[in-house]
Amino acid sequence: MRALIVAAGFGSRLRAVSPSKPLTEVAGVPLIARVIAAARAGGATAFTVVTGHEADAVESYLRGLDSSIVCIRTTDWSRANGHSVLTGADAIGPERHLLMMSDHLFDPAIVAHTLAAPDAPLTLAIDRRLNNPLVDLEDVTRVRTSGDRIAAIGKHLADYDAFDCGVFAVDGRFHAALRDSIAAGGNGSISAGVEALAHRGGARVVDIGDAWWLDVDDPTALAQAEAALAS
Repeated sequence: MRALIVAAGFGSRLRAVSPSKPLTEVAGVPLIARVIAAARAGGATAFTVVTGHEADAVESYLRGLDSSIVCIRTTDWSRANGHSVLTGADAIGPERHLLMMSDHLFDPAIVAHTLAAPDAPLTLAIDRRLNNPLVDLEDVTRVRTSGDRIAAIGKHLADYDAFDCGVFAVDGRFHAALRDSIAAGGNGSISAGVEALAHRGGARVVDIGDAWWLDVDDPTALAQAEAALAS
């Protein structure tokens, strides 16, 4: 199973630690290397990485890590992350594949569960533990579900019952929904594309249960990640 990893953004909240979020070390290993290793352990077999900010450094590191990794540069990494997804979509094609972020660490079981879910245009791994102490409520993407379908998604949802873990299985139908959302004046985010697909009934979820994950977006989360890996 191929995997598309978004690694293009500026990473402003980690700039005090590292000039490149994907290359920020967690217990001595760059974030993106940990993401790739966990994805591979969960069932991913090939990787396409969308780069942008600090692209030369990220691509050089990835070439040394695994020469089979394909790197694609987005033309404007300052735009919302959905544009990076569409840059990668042109290379990875419409077949079902994993989609993940370079700053989300996760138990490989989350990838395995996502891949095992029934075929759908989009399946998102979600955490229903609303009291998860590792979740930053000010930054996490919130999800409201209806059965196994996504009803709404966004960072500022007042009514929600789950969190977005940053691991998806998608195909070309998601790419089309994301393009349609942008054409209609949407903000170009992945969440906007998910919501557009949800309105068509094509966005589903898989519950991760008690599996571990963490969005490493700031120094506090980085410390949490290092503590978790040390234990």
